[in-house]
Amino acid sequence: MAAKASSTTLTVVSDEVYQLGRKPETPSQRIRRLQNEAKLLAREQIEELTKGIKLLAIQSEEIANGGEAYPAGIRELASRMTEDLYAKMETFSSLLGRVPMPKLK
Repeated sequence: MAAKASSTTLTVVSDEVYQLGRKPETPSQRIRRLQNEAKLLAREQIEELTKGIKLLAIQSEEIANGGEAYPAGIRELASRMTEDLYAKMETFSSLLGRVPMPKLK
């Protein structure tokens, strides 16, 4: 039996992926969507930083109020850090509260 020669047809396919039921985005729509996603990610990172500052402030407050177990210079520094960290945490929260939430579609 003779082997049958097969021919392969190549077809160019678009590299864009679309969600069903949604029209393709224009470049400006895509830019807006990506900018909103970036703003949302930035907001999440700021919120995480604020949580970290709060944890650090709590820890420094515990050291500041820890009594004689901690050296006096350390307690004093921790006390000043506590005040500063709480103030910075409030500033972050206040500034973030002024920024509207990005809208994702």
